[in-house]
Amino acid sequence: MTLPQKTPATIITGFLGAGKTTLIRHLLENAGNRRLALVINEFGDVGVDGDILRACGVKNCPEENIIELANGCLCCTVADDFIPAIETLLTLKDPPDHIIIETSGLALPKPLVKAFDWPSIRSKLTVDGVIAVVDAKAVVDGRFADPPETNDSRQKDISPVDHDNPLEEVFEDQLNCADLIILNKVDLITQQQQADLSAEISKLSRNNAVLTQTHHGRIRPEIILGLSAAAENDLLNRPSHHDLEDQHDHDDFDSFMIELGEVFDPSLLFEKLTLAIKKHDLLRIKGFIHVAQKPMRLLIQGVGARLDSYYDRPWKLEEVRRSQLVIIGLKGLDIAAISRMILSS
Repeated sequence: MTLPQKTPATIITGFLGAGKTTLIRHLLENAGNRRLALVINEFGDVGVDGDILRACGVKNCPEENIIELANGCLCCTVADDFIPAIETLLTLKDPPDHIIIETSGLALPKPLVKAFDWPSIRSKLTVDGVIAVVDAKAVVDGRFADPPETNDSRQKDISPVDHDNPLEEVFEDQLNCADLIILNKVDLITQQQQADLSAEISKLSRNNAVLTQTHHGRIRPEIILGLSAAAENDLLNRPSHHDLEDQHDHDDFDSFMIELGEVFDPSLLFEKLTLAIKKHDLLRIKGFIHVAQKPMRLLIQGVGARLDSYYDRPWKLEEVRRSQLVIIGLKGLDIAAISRMILSS
């Protein structure tokens, strides 16, 4: 008797602003005839990433194939959110050939890989591969740890000890679970920094993990899809800082949403956001802005001190034009002060 073929799933992880959504968008637009489905998880109330990907309008990934799980973390809500989402996709009239799972930037991938061992989905799905997207510029700037050239003594084996830097802990867990590590945004660093960073990440990652470099998430689909890693059967070789913990939480991080209303001067808004980022050491800003007398919505993406924006699509006729930003930082954010800075006239 021939066993039914399992549907492959790819887990795409990476810290806040690493470029996961951009990579997935490029993947959707170049996937050929594959029927794809997406499960998108965000750390915040506003689903920015899902809205960006739905705007692609890719025929082989229609809106019903995109499930968004906001204001939570899949590594903590497997039973309540992840399993029902997967079961929904598998019961579609035209089930997907491949499922892409974009985790929150603060998620640990290993608990999610463990979920594929659940009886309800083990016979139906396999983890084709775990992809870790790395923001090269953020690492070189020392956002997660010391710069590469001062970090040569780091050990490859991870032990479940407390870290002074929670960003470093999440970053290392993502690297140590990955089958493929994509060093993204290399256009923002020098060739020597690329070489140093590649060497450092190779020491932090698993022995058989593949490392590649790119910018703007431009990776051919055949590099990402079809790894056949069956990661759910290889958990012992994917060490985590949280292996001895019963439950992972995100007490080290805060997020909140700001509603701005109609914006008349985007340049003034960027100045306020830049000041807020510097004064309060914000990790991530993203959202959509309604600019006065503009028929298109303005997408804002902020990673650390870097702010980018572009008009991504026209507002729909039936759509309420709103300006909403999700802001993420380390625990203890002064939400009131940050809001005053951004909303001040």
